[in-house]
Amino acid sequence: MGAAEGTTTAAPASQTLSRGLRTLEILAEGPEGRTTAEIAEALGVHRSIAYRILRTLEEHSLVVRDAGGRFQPGPGLASLARGVAPRLQTAALPVLTAVAAELQMTAFIAVWDRSHCVTLVAVEPPHGEGTLVQRPGTRHRFDAGAPGIAIQSALTEARWERLAPGEPYREASRAAAAAGYAVSRDEVIPGVGSVAAPIAVRGQLPAALAVVYLRSDRPVEEIGARVAEAARAVGSVL
Repeated sequence: MGAAEGTTTAAPASQTLSRGLRTLEILAEGPEGRTTAEIAEALGVHRSIAYRILRTLEEHSLVVRDAGGRFQPGPGLASLARGVAPRLQTAALPVLTAVAAELQMTAFIAVWDRSHCVTLVAVEPPHGEGTLVQRPGTRHRFDAGAPGIAIQSALTEARWERLAPGEPYREASRAAAAAGYAVSRDEVIPGVGSVAAPIAVRGQLPAALAVVYLRSDRPVEEIGARVAEAARAVGSVL
């Protein structure tokens, strides 16, 4: 008997596509590259299956192999990344460059991806020996770190409940909404601090402009004010 009228049946997910996308995520997490055997173990599949997935991705320049046979993210990903929120990236880049140079901290844009924050674009300071590297595509849990707090602070609690039912609205987000910026330390990486402010993006979920640092002589209030100013500047362009 067919499905009852008015009901819908979810289409089955593509296991092969899912494994391919998961492979890209695994490679993005390890800048030193991964072997076929390591990918197979991470995916929980036979090496022959992992190899076919990697070869397909390689044909599309989404992965490359080094001289030792280790696979790494390929240049094809850069072309895809340019298409992600291009207006936001274009508006943010000069502002991030100015903030990174002024504060001598890595500045970046983070966006919400369900249970994670994902770095969209980042700029390191020009003379920032010892500064932290924040690569595009880097992800961390949404409920840890200033970017997630900042994004959540730009949403009403009712809207957040619709977006993520059952996920708590952090007290830190209420404080960030009042202050205009969010602060965290030791939440993502021990010893690392972050300050972030929300960016209003018309028709989309808010993003966050953030900086990360090990230590700074500047008062956190001064950093927060500068980050919030930069986030407003990006938002005004958008």
